[in-house]
Amino acid sequence: MSRIRIWILFLAASCCACAAPVRDAPAPSESEPSHTIFLVSHGWHAGIVLRRTDLPDSIWPVPEDFPDAQYLEVGWGDKDYYQTPDSHMGIILKAGLLPTASVLHIVGFNGTVPAYFPFSEIIKIELSSAGFEHLSRTIGESFARDEAGNTMSLGPGLYGNSRFYLSKEVYHLFNTCNVWTARMLHASGLPIIPASTITVESLMSQARKFGMVVQAGPEPSE
Repeated sequence: MSRIRIWILFLAASCCACAAPVRDAPAPSESEPSHTIFLVSHGWHAGIVLRRTDLPDSIWPVPEDFPDAQYLEVGWGDKDYYQTPDSHMGIILKAGLLPTASVLHIVGFNGTVPAYFPFSEIIKIELSSAGFEHLSRTIGESFARDEAGNTMSLGPGLYGNSRFYLSKEVYHLFNTCNVWTARMLHASGLPIIPASTITVESLMSQARKFGMVVQAGPEPSE
């Protein structure tokens, strides 16, 4: 596919997304508890952190795989690239140019979120019960399942107490890891435009408008 055709498709997708209405997140009322989530930047993509006990098993399928964890971080990306820490150029090009299979990366941990990710920018976001349920359900729908309805674990993850799970979604140029994360946030009602979050900085920039930065990221090198 020529570079011109790629840009035409990108602009078309962006226009469609910008034309779609962006819902406002239902604000937590004083009479109901709010749910706190965190958006954590890893430099090239971002993860969503949720409290494990906030996640009902009927909506999100894997909290029981991390019974002692206080928090769960979820990320999503290309199946081969995400599982290959030292990816070669062939894997990188395939992930960027071709529709490919994808995985979810789940990390269970304890302690505060800034303590676990001391070198990452972290944004704290408050959701209503309805917004949190929409977010949880949309993430849960990304998991691939076998004929018995079970999630499909692919083995240990990249760091800490983590695992990879097969996703039923397709990774491609217009559904990158950052676009997926923005889609999950948008499902909760947050005012974010997924098509304009190709890079992690564009994702974090939008999130700063409705969330609170609780930890700044590293200063860019000169």
